[in-house]
Amino acid sequence: QVQVVESGGGLVQAGGSLRLSCAASGIILSFRAVSWYRQAPGKERELVVSISSGGYTDYADSVKGRFTISRDNAKNTAYLQMNSLKPEDTAVYYCKVNSIWGQGTQVTVSS
Repeated sequence: QVQVVESGGGLVQAGGSLRLSCAASGIILSFRAVSWYRQAPGKERELVVSISSGGYTDYADSVKGRFTISRDNAKNTAYLQMNSLKPEDTAVYYCKVNSIWGQGTQVTVSS
């Protein structure tokens, strides 16, 4: 059974950092496109960043220079390193591997 599980969310002050993890099972992450999305209360889900199987990355303008996506193929896990966090980054963050979504992890940034 293919499964994607996010972790690493939490409460952080503005300017702080968090690293989210996206652990996959039943699928080889390195062969797939991986995306991070987020959804804030009352807003639509939006793409934060994606990485292709070939390593091409595409970041939303709002996170460029602050967020970094990466993969550890040995651990079959993708990461989202989030630095210089802002209150407007508060949302549930979801990992998507091909068409498979995780359950999401809450990120709250206090001002």
